[in-house]
Amino acid sequence: MITEKISKTNGHKLSIDEIGDDHLFSGLDTPMKASAFEMSDTEKKERISILFSEIMDVLGLDLTDDSLQGTPDRVAKMYIEEIFSGLDPKNKPKVALFDNKYQYNQMLVEKNITFYSNCEHHFVPIIGKAHIAYKSSGKVIGLSKLNRIVQYYAKRPQVQERLTNQIANELKTVLETEDVAVIIDAKHLCVSSRGIQDDTSTTVTTYYGGEFNNASKILELQNYINN
Repeated sequence: MITEKISKTNGHKLSIDEIGDDHLFSGLDTPMKASAFEMSDTEKKERISILFSEIMDVLGLDLTDDSLQGTPDRVAKMYIEEIFSGLDPKNKPKVALFDNKYQYNQMLVEKNITFYSNCEHHFVPIIGKAHIAYKSSGKVIGLSKLNRIVQYYAKRPQVQERLTNQIANELKTVLETEDVAVIIDAKHLCVSSRGIQDDTSTTVTTYYGGEFNNASKILELQNYINN
């Protein structure tokens, strides 16, 4: 029975029924099997297509219908090449840094980065905006690369808390500074389209590192974002 499966958190075992709709933040790394990349993308798409055909068949859909017969292949391609492409390290954006020749030593803010992710508990969309800020340690990054880092970590089954920390840790590593801030404001369709069906609420998660981890800098950053 599916309800007999268990998850461990804080040393306690929870049944799937006990977990319910709660989002467990089990760790910083996306849970992956060691053998995750032994199968080629082509093989994965073929396998997903077969399995999704079975799901559609169980639901009672007519796979001979002109509108539906290509759906399993479309879903498989979408999973591998688009919405879950961030699972594969080969898709990680290559980032080049440049000398901070302008000697700009204040915070740089990139706000309203739109992203689409998927809740790992129900596989339905998370739609949101990310706001990123950093202070140069002597190097700067191309603005588009900030967007690409967000998209890379968003394009996988996610928990918003993990997504926030993954983006922050990547920026700290790439920029060689602790002075990084990440704010994510997102709508979860597992809340709005099913379950409680609350279409108005959003979830906000934050990471403040280095110089950003004080009240004055947080207020300054929030003023930039809200104006």
